[in-house]
Amino acid sequence: MNFTTPATNSLMWITDRPPIVFTNGSGSWLTDEQGRCYLDFVQGWAVNCLGHSHPAIRQALVIQAEQLVNPSPAFFNRPALDLAHRLAVHSVFDRIFFANTGAEANEGAIKLARKWGRKHKHGAHEIITFEQGFHGRTLATMSASGKPGWGELFSPQVPGFPKARLNDLDSVRKLVNGKTVAVMLEPVQGEAGVIPARKDFLQALRVLTEQEGLLLIVDEVQTGMGRTGKLFAYEHAEIVPDIMTLGKGIGGGVPLSALLARESVCCFEAGEQGGTYNGNPLMTAVGLAVLDTLLTPGFLDEVFSKGEYLSQRLTKISDRLQLSGERGLGLLRALCLPDDRAQTLVERARARAPEGLLLNAPRSNLLRFMPALTVTIEEIDLMCDWLEDLLR
Repeated sequence: MNFTTPATNSLMWITDRPPIVFTNGSGSWLTDEQGRCYLDFVQGWAVNCLGHSHPAIRQALVIQAEQLVNPSPAFFNRPALDLAHRLAVHSVFDRIFFANTGAEANEGAIKLARKWGRKHKHGAHEIITFEQGFHGRTLATMSASGKPGWGELFSPQVPGFPKARLNDLDSVRKLVNGKTVAVMLEPVQGEAGVIPARKDFLQALRVLTEQEGLLLIVDEVQTGMGRTGKLFAYEHAEIVPDIMTLGKGIGGGVPLSALLARESVCCFEAGEQGGTYNGNPLMTAVGLAVLDTLLTPGFLDEVFSKGEYLSQRLTKISDRLQLSGERGLGLLRALCLPDDRAQTLVERARARAPEGLLLNAPRSNLLRFMPALTVTIEEIDLMCDWLEDLLR
């Protein structure tokens, strides 16, 4: 394909894309128009939790499309009811609101916390978030994010998001005042370079928020739905948050997200929250298929063990080549480099022959790995062998 034709120029430019058009996918593999195959360790930034074109997702789409696509969110539909109930049963939350993207779910969390603050904390509205955090690309979620430089992109920012430092409880405590209503964080900061919040920090943060009468919001758009080896990452810390957001993996590749909250926090009134496509049966049927697969006995244990295996392989590569180590949780991991060659590695991995390798570099000195939760040990070995060759 000629990448200067009107076919590509008709798309609004938002980033440089490589000259590849993908046409097929299966599991951990993608195929382009030229028939070239790529081992995919990005999976749409952790979106395709079951890999490409998983049979359960295909079947759910076909069956539901033949029955009902969207009756309007003004009415109940069975897949949305069933998915909401299953999420409540398997989490610490009581109520679920479905949306389409992680940013939309996070917007809902911000709105819910501010409404709760108006009703129960004399109008408190500030939400403490964290440096280097990432919560989405809407104006409010960009303001809540701590990504360097984002404050000036579409200024003025939405006010009310003072920034603390991850794993530093004192930095949170110093920001708490009469205007504070909540603390919001990712259990593992993904865009920052896969930086986990420590278990002791999360537990102390839960104690602090309870003492101060604040809500604790966990953004599990990237870490939720099995990514860390448990259904939700907050489970590793053995805490009970007040609000959680899900996205990416909950739809397995289709647009679906969720805002989950404990009953005591739910205070939206009619008309304050909604969305034309939200909770439609086509997408929630897929969500049900994804959740059923994740809850298959032994599935999440296998995800955790594969995450440990990937960690061991990356650690050996780092030791042999004198890199800067690896980190992460489950199948969300990063390899730290001693220099700024990450983007070059991404490009060379994609171009390697005969098969390409798809990697992600959220930082110039770091590679992030987000394979399908169904990735095999053989595919992990293949990726690591190719990566070590590229690094050498």
